[in-house]
Order: sequence, then structure tokens, then C-alpha cells
Amino acid sequence: MLGLYMAWNIGANDVANSMADAVGSRSISIRNAIIAAGICEFAGAVLVGAHVANTVRKGIVNPAALVSIPGISTQDAAVILVIGMSAALLAAAFWLNLSTYLGMPVSTTHSIVGAIAGFGVVAAGWEAVNWMEMGQIVSSWVISPLAGGILSYLIFRYISTAILGQDKPARAAISHIPYIVFLMTAVVLLATIYKGLQNVIGRIDLLSGSRGIWISLAGATLAAVVSRFLIGARLHGKENDPLGKQLAAVERMFVPIVVVSSCSVAFAHGANDVANAVGPMAAIVNVLHTGSINMKVPVPFWILALGGAGIVLGLSTYGYRVMMTVGMKITEITPSRGVAADLATTTTVLVCSRLSLPVSTTHTLVGAILGIGLARGLGGIDRRVVVSIFGSWLFTVPAAAIMSIIFYLIGNALFFDTLNHLIAS
Repeated sequence: MLGLYMAWNIGANDVANSMADAVGSRSISIRNAIIAAGICEFAGAVLVGAHVANTVRKGIVNPAALVSIPGISTQDAAVILVIGMSAALLAAAFWLNLSTYLGMPVSTTHSIVGAIAGFGVVAAGWEAVNWMEMGQIVSSWVISPLAGGILSYLIFRYISTAILGQDKPARAAISHIPYIVFLMTAVVLLATIYKGLQNVIGRIDLLSGSRGIWISLAGATLAAVVSRFLIGARLHGKENDPLGKQLAAVERMFVPIVVVSSCSVAFAHGANDVANAVGPMAAIVNVLHTGSINMKVPVPFWILALGGAGIVLGLSTYGYRVMMTVGMKITEITPSRGVAADLATTTTVLVCSRLSLPVSTTHTLVGAILGIGLARGLGGIDRRVVVSIFGSWLFTVPAAAIMSIIFYLIGNALFFDTLNHLIAS
């Protein structure tokens, strides 16, 4: 139930971000966005989700620190881990639930990391927490939105100058959109191979090594050539239309690009972030089965399926709140702006992941949308909404940690003896 509740909240908060640009630009309806994202998320979670999860996500708390507590047996340490991970799941889910109710996009990873750190401090002391890792996570609050914002600003300025700002935007679109399609396809394919398929890539020879890069470039070239013919056929003769009609026609050319890019973000998210729900859950199940603490544990298929189903359920029942905030309330989004934001987000996350820099997809996307708004001037963004979002980011780790401590103390008082007896038997 805890794992399902956590997955539901991931779907309601995190997954909604992946389709926010497509919905905010009115390239796709909320219903169709939920269906598309649901399929992509579930496929990513079940088909290529992590089949071996770290016992404690991101290495924030060392399980060995629990075993080394004076006067604590190995079995007692296992009980503490079960209670602590359950408390962390519940705390992170509560915080996500509250944030979604308020329409605030927060990082699922930061929520579960803060919750695990909270239980680790109260269970084994300050030295049990990897503060260097926590420092890197805090630094991502600046790295993610700044990198996404700068890149989206530059991309949108290019689109504005080379296409939308021309006297004949229809003619300019025929020449320049294929380059954007090439970049978007290459980044999406690279992100799908190296981020979305990272858990199975070692078993697929065709994608290993540098072959994945060449496949991505070949696919991007093919997509660019095809788009050149399709866009040319759609916009042929429209360069003599009134400027308003030309701009509307050009924006329609960006619609399929922003929808495809949003779906790829959803697939990669399902493949990676389902571990935020099923990782702690798999650790709990493994401890209850084996009575021992392992650094890495297998993730049964039913747990992956439960996580994927919970994510889809959360997206379909409650995801519209965050989708509205990110897609419509920060700044006005058109299909071309959505493409700039998605391209900037996917590129930033991909590059930082390859450099082993901790970034949040949520923070990156919000930063990218801010970059688009700033490209239109300070009046192009709703500063009140932005301040609220940044405030929710700052509160995420400490809020999740405090709630986790409370839940752990309650759980330890009520269930320690029962769980000890259960593991012993």
C-alpha cells in the first residue's frame, strides 16, 4: 500500500511535468496527454525499469551504519531498516501529495532522499548520512533550472530570430525547422538509449558502446529529411498569406514535435524514477524475506508493475493540477516554445547524467519554461507563481526529513517487536 501510494503521488506530481509543455501549448488535450504519458510511463517502468535497486536510494544512508549501532543485532538492524524505509516512503508520499494539492512541481528524488536522510539521522546518528552526496543534491537546485533556463532561452531566441521574426516565416520554417527536428530527434534517441534504456542496454549489443550515438545520428538525419518534405508540402505557397496566418501555420508544424518529445520524457521518467517508489519497497520486501540487509536487492516483476500502475493512476486522477501550473501559469506556452523547453530539458538532463552531475528533471523543466518567459521579457512570467515554486523546492528536503523522523519514531514504538518476531519466524 505504501509503495502504491508513493507511485500514485509520483504520477500525480512528477509525471505531469513531462506532458506540461504539450498541454500548455494546446498541442494535445489533457485526456490524450494522460493516455499517451500513461502508456509511455508504464512501458518505461515495466519494460526497462531497474530490476536491481540500491537498498537505500542515492547512497544517502549506509545500511552498514545500522548494523554498527552499539547493542543492536543484525536482526534488529533489519527491523530498523524496514520501519525506516516505510517511514521514508510515507513521508515522501505525504509531501508529494500536499505539493500536488497546491499545484507545486517538486522533485520526487529530493523528497525520498530527504525522507531517507531524516530516518538515518534519528536511527543511526549524523555520521550515517552521506553529507557530501546531500551537498551535491542541494547544488542541483541551482544547476538544474539555471542550465535548463539558459539553454531554452538560446533555443527560443534562435527560433524567434530565424523563423518567427522573419518577413515570411512560412518560407523560413521550411529551411530551419528540419534542423530543429534533427537536434530534437538526436537528443530524444540518445536520452532514450542512454537514460531510458540504461537498465537493459548492456544486453543489447546493437546499442552498446558508440553504436548508440551513430544510430541516434542516423535516425535524426532521416527524421530531418522526412520533415523537410512534409513541412515543404504543408507550407508551400503560404509565404504570400497574411503574416498572422503564416505564423499560425508555422506553429502547427511544431505540434507533432512537442508531443513526441514529451512522450519520450515520460518514457525515460518511467524507466528511471519508478525506482523512487519500488526501490525502498523492494528493500522492505527483501528484508522481510531474508531477514538480512543487502546493499542491492532484486526487484520482482510484480513490484515494477505495481509501481508503473500506481504512476499511471496518479497521473490520470490528480496530475492535472501540476500540469496546469507548469504548462499554463508560469508563462504562455506555444508549440514552438514547448519545443524549446523540451529540447533544453532533455539535453540538460542527458548531458548532466553522462557527467554524473545530480539534476532534477522537474527543476530543469521549470527552469527551461522560465527561460522561455524571460526571452519575452520580465513581464512574460508570473513572478508570484515562480516564487511559490522555488519556495516548495527549498522546503522539500527538510519537510520530508521531519515527517520521516516523526513516522519512524511512531513506527518504531508501535511495530518494532511485531516485525522482529515476523523476521525471526
